Amino acid sequence: MRAVRLSVVTAAATAAALAAVTGCTEKSDAKNGDAIQVTAADAKCDTSVKSVPAGQVTLKIENKGSKATEVEILFPDDRIVSEKENIGPGTKYTLTAEVKAGSYQIACRPGMKGLGVRQKLTVTGGKVARRDPRLDKAVAAYREYAQEQADATIPKVQTFADAIKAGDLEAAKKAFAPSRVGWERTEPIAESFGDIDPKTDTRADGLEKGQKWTGWHALEKSLWQDKKIGAEQKTLADQLVTDLKDWQKRVGKAEITPTSMANGAKELLDEVATGKVTGEEDRYSHTDLSDFKANVEGAQKAYELLKPVAEQNDKALTTNLDKQFTALDTLLDKYRTDKTSDGFVSYDTLTKAQTKELSDGVNALAEPLSKLAAAVVK
Repeated sequence: MRAVRLSVVTAAATAAALAAVTGCTEKSDAKNGDAIQVTAADAKCDTSVKSVPAGQVTLKIENKGSKATEVEILFPDDRIVSEKENIGPGTKYTLTAEVKAGSYQIACRPGMKGLGVRQKLTVTGGKVARRDPRLDKAVAAYREYAQEQADATIPKVQTFADAIKAGDLEAAKKAFAPSRVGWERTEPIAESFGDIDPKTDTRADGLEKGQKWTGWHALEKSLWQDKKIGAEQKTLADQLVTDLKDWQKRVGKAEITPTSMANGAKELLDEVATGKVTGEEDRYSHTDLSDFKANVEGAQKAYELLKPVAEQNDKALTTNLDKQFTALDTLLDKYRTDKTSDGFVSYDTLTKAQTKELSDGVNALAEPLSKLAAAVVK
């Protein structure tokens, strides 16, 4: 679940957002390998350059605002090239991405809501230099994996919706967590489209002003807290299926690069750290560990596909990542309802010591995983 952006930006909205940016002096173009300095604040997003050559681009981000922010590289239609969420006040982060020639935007989203403050970015040059064919193979395999996960999700979410439409509360509860697994494994791709995630996976506290609450978590509240299924819930169930079928159709068009895979793996761990391990994601059903496991599986899949190149460039990093993935998998297995099941214990039954152990395991993996993108493009 990402912070909400209500809709894909229209050309007029994009122009308005760009026109609203003030106080940023245009700088000389960046040379190959130069980083773009991005300074985010509560009402501005300053970038050190307006143009970079095609290929690898590095954003050196500093949040000087009072709120956590999100920084994104965006296509003109608001699809996400790459992003980093939850950059805390006073902190810095380095984001690596690959871009082809064309027009882009860099967006800072204080509070991680709304369209954000944006700056134009022009990428010049022709084709990006030929990359290691093993990376092309990794991208193709990951695209296939993402499509497989989307395809597998539809019948599961249909089962969930059918139970709701039949008024079967217990069957709907049972189908809830399994219907989310494929989405959670590949969430960065779903989020890259901008307009699907807010409709399907937004929590109540993530809603924008005027936004209608739809999707999994609206239904989760009805099933567990309100303990009711009415006409509204049946309509929401149908809409969830429709929205996820839209996602399924779009997966094949997603922009995927080796660095977006690596950054996406880190984003999945960030999702765990900010939502699942806190118990906030599935706050009514307490099925957080199912989402937790799916996020880790998705991150591990991206890593394994990139590992041949990353290992050649940074053997110590991949050795550490192998160790930390194994440790976290072993830790999660302690909370399965049985060894042959995909079910997990209710998150609200865990002690503070157990949730801290899980949090420590996530942090131990997230730190080296943040270095994967750089290892892939060395």
